[in-house]
Amino acid sequence: MPRTTVETPPEPDGASLSHGLKQRHLSMIALGGVIGAGLFVGSGAGIAAAGPSIVLAYTLSGLLVMLVMRMLGEMSAAYPSSGSFSAHAERAFGPWAGFTAGWAFWILLCTAVGLEGIGAAKIVTGWLPGTPEWAWVALFMVVFCGTNLAAVKNFGEFEFWFAALKVGAIALFLGLGVLAVAGVLPGTDSPGASNLTDFLPHGGEGLVIGLLASLFAYGGLETVTIAAAESENPVKGVASAVRTAMWRIALFYIGSMAVVVTLVPWDDPAVVEDGPYVAALDRLGIPGAGQLMNVVVLVALLSAMNANIYGASRIGYSLVERGHGPRALSRVSGGVPRTAVLASSVFGFLCVLLSYWRPDDVFTWLLNMIGAVILVVWIFIAVSQLRLRRRLEREAPGRLAVRMWAFPWLTWVALAGMAAVFVLMAREPDTRVQLYSTGGMTLALAAVGYAWQRTRARTRDRG
Repeated sequence: MPRTTVETPPEPDGASLSHGLKQRHLSMIALGGVIGAGLFVGSGAGIAAAGPSIVLAYTLSGLLVMLVMRMLGEMSAAYPSSGSFSAHAERAFGPWAGFTAGWAFWILLCTAVGLEGIGAAKIVTGWLPGTPEWAWVALFMVVFCGTNLAAVKNFGEFEFWFAALKVGAIALFLGLGVLAVAGVLPGTDSPGASNLTDFLPHGGEGLVIGLLASLFAYGGLETVTIAAAESENPVKGVASAVRTAMWRIALFYIGSMAVVVTLVPWDDPAVVEDGPYVAALDRLGIPGAGQLMNVVVLVALLSAMNANIYGASRIGYSLVERGHGPRALSRVSGGVPRTAVLASSVFGFLCVLLSYWRPDDVFTWLLNMIGAVILVVWIFIAVSQLRLRRRLEREAPGRLAVRMWAFPWLTWVALAGMAAVFVLMAREPDTRVQLYSTGGMTLALAAVGYAWQRTRARTRDRG
């Protein structure tokens, strides 16, 4: 049964982990985490399906993500933990919930590392034709596995500069785009609203496809609450990141989509073939735009690899510390859970072999495997917040450094939104497989988690 009291000391779990992340690291991780690879890589297909209504799709999904981040921030500021939502789910509903949410997210991150490595390798082999794709995946894995095996401040520095480049690129793109739309950029004519007239070219079905594409582009925001446990001031770091999430989402995602569909016709083949950002910069006559954006996309993919190895290792470490896995993964050296880092990197190295054996279809296969895990995680966040918020208000109201807006109504609105997304995924053939595979994996993890805890309880009783 879950505990019914609130622990007094709000200390991060995993006391043997270092606290080498500075506030500037955490701030830039939060900022750069919003600009994920999904924004650069997956948004073209969403525009092709939804047309200009992709702006509405990103707005709706962005509102849902804002609510999720607010709920997660409330719990993470009250209970700083490298286990983040997994630890919160365990606190709210018991060990089986922490086990299920944590290992599902660990599988998601480890798989994403492989996907991002393959995506980055495809860009590099485009520049250097004839070089083997698998060799580049192997190189990236060695570099970022090594980075994460070193002190956590090294991870922070890598992410700081990766995020700075991504933020700078998006800010430059938005600046040029706004000037072009306003008709004041030299050498360009403003398109006005001519590209926005066919707002729903494929009707509601196109909007649904765009909505699903936009929703999964937001994945990665959760990393900042994991990293906060190793920062100098976890509560301040989480609170700051969550409170600025709204303007970051509005500016980087919704703003850049609005610029793209205003500048480029939604049915321009270049939107999918070259990517929406390259297509928009080509419209502005920016020389070398394609290669410039490929560099930015490469940085976004490498940044995501680095962050996901970090996040997976800390989630895995926290799970084992709470008795949800083999104790060998909890070994810490130099303030770093190095065994957990190596275990979390194994799947990325496996992708080296997969990209060698099945270079044509491994990307799709891996994508289907992780399915809708992020939605499962968000549901755990919402239901955990419903229970923990009332417990905190009753027993330790001073711990609520961040508060969910209009509680509990907006929490229920977020849950209704997630349920609606599940229904929409079940209606679409391309996402139905992902939904069912995720559902099966979640049920399997819950069963394993329940059995694991029963076995541990019997072992303790005999001892």
